[in-house]
Amino acid sequence: IDIVLVSSGAIAEGMSRLKWDKRPTEIEKLQAAAAVGQMGLVQTYESEFTKYNYHTAQILLTHNDIENRADNIKTTLNTLLSVNTIPIINENDTVATDEIRFGDNDTLAAEIAVLINADKLIILTDQEGLFDKDPREHQDAKLIEKININDKNLKSFAKKSKSNLGSGGMFSKVTAAEHASTERINTHIAYGKSENVLLNLENLGTLIHCD
Repeated sequence: IDIVLVSSGAIAEGMSRLKWDKRPTEIEKLQAAAAVGQMGLVQTYESEFTKYNYHTAQILLTHNDIENRADNIKTTLNTLLSVNTIPIINENDTVATDEIRFGDNDTLAAEIAVLINADKLIILTDQEGLFDKDPREHQDAKLIEKININDKNLKSFAKKSKSNLGSGGMFSKVTAAEHASTERINTHIAYGKSENVLLNLENLGTLIHCD
């Protein structure tokens, strides 16, 4: 199975290495933290995937890269996959500014999925999936196991079912699914810490399908 992984965590890792207790607000400090943190993030992935005989490669992108170098990026990704290497993609926070940012990794992941015509977009988060209402506020909230991308209630559910992970929340995940659907790519949202989550994906989370 070929996997392209979009991952965050560089700034948090950089803050830890620099022993910063509070996330800075200055863009230059955030960029510095990202630069330091990328080292640890990639080391961790390389160490873990080596156990399963996979190499990893780091690719840092900005929105301008996707717009202006799409063919080059696609060629590089396909070449890496052909040599048993898992690309680890992250937004290039060391140089990205508000004007050229993706905004969240859900958006970046959807862009990559469309670019390489992926079989499926999988978004791992801190919730079991998409609920009909916020499960942390409503005990009767129900997990939506399967929903069509054109269902009129989809975005309404996303606004009610929030996620703490990252900057996007559940609404951005549904927006990412909409973008992926332009190439008929289904999206699966699931809890990232579920045991063997990728192997058990059919029994977990929410499938947003294009059928």
